[in-house]
Amino acid sequence: MKLALAPMEGLTDPIMRDVLTHVGRFDWCVTEFIRITDSILPDHIYYSFCPELKTDGKTAAGTPVHVQFLGNNPEMLAANAAKVVELGAPAIDLNFGCPAKTVNRHRGGSVLLDEPETVHLLVKAVRDAVPKHIPVSAKMRLGYLDENHTLDNAHAIEDAGASWLTVHARTKADGYTPPAYWEKIQPITEALKINVIANGEIWNNADAKACLEQSNCQDLMIGRGAVTTPDLTLCIRENSNQAILTWQDLVVLQQRFLSGQFKTEIGMIGRYKQWLGMMTKAYPEAQELWSLVKREKQLENILEYLNKK
Repeated sequence: MKLALAPMEGLTDPIMRDVLTHVGRFDWCVTEFIRITDSILPDHIYYSFCPELKTDGKTAAGTPVHVQFLGNNPEMLAANAAKVVELGAPAIDLNFGCPAKTVNRHRGGSVLLDEPETVHLLVKAVRDAVPKHIPVSAKMRLGYLDENHTLDNAHAIEDAGASWLTVHARTKADGYTPPAYWEKIQPITEALKINVIANGEIWNNADAKACLEQSNCQDLMIGRGAVTTPDLTLCIRENSNQAILTWQDLVVLQQRFLSGQFKTEIGMIGRYKQWLGMMTKAYPEAQELWSLVKREKQLENILEYLNKK
């Protein structure tokens, strides 16, 4: 079974990827989407989204980092894909799942699922632009406002030469509201020859097993569940319904996170609070720590609280 870390804008940034792949057993992770419009992006943009390009396309733990693009211009997607591969990207992923209104309004992300022909064109353009040994994959939802084109999009992606397809088991209209409809991935799995990876609402080992069974997939992509409980991949691989990491283990991870590179101290603190707030759903100790640091504006003071734990 393969487990991948999902691309999540504003959440699975380079610091979070470093932390989660340091402790989790991921086969690969995917960057936040890089928006492609009408130009070839300069190197520094790629390095800001994916500093791992400077280290053989891998995190410090050795986990490959696939670069994800979002856009609707086949020529520019192809040109940027070729360039980022030259910079060291081990694989390219295309985003047809983002439900954000701003992105969809500019004809990007999940809104393209109403245009299977366009989906095919974009995937094929990127596939043709990069060397054959570089995987090109896509991530989609079940549809935009409905599921009328689910199989059409899946076939379009496969026929364009994608190496695999990841399916988030909801439409754009469903947003992120539970449940995820894992059983609706099964017809895709049965229809395609390429591998299909299931994604959505996997919070624990029991969810993982249920998702695999209902979707008929062999592999999973995990998002918010891995951020909320950083040992989730360990629990899945060891078939454990109990936490594997102690709170002290997680304290060390938080210290690692806070020692990462960030543009501003206040930005780092904001990202850390976002993560800690998510962990309060799973750890009583996180709730206690949150009450101490939620109004804190000094990184030094937050580290002091952690050092006392």
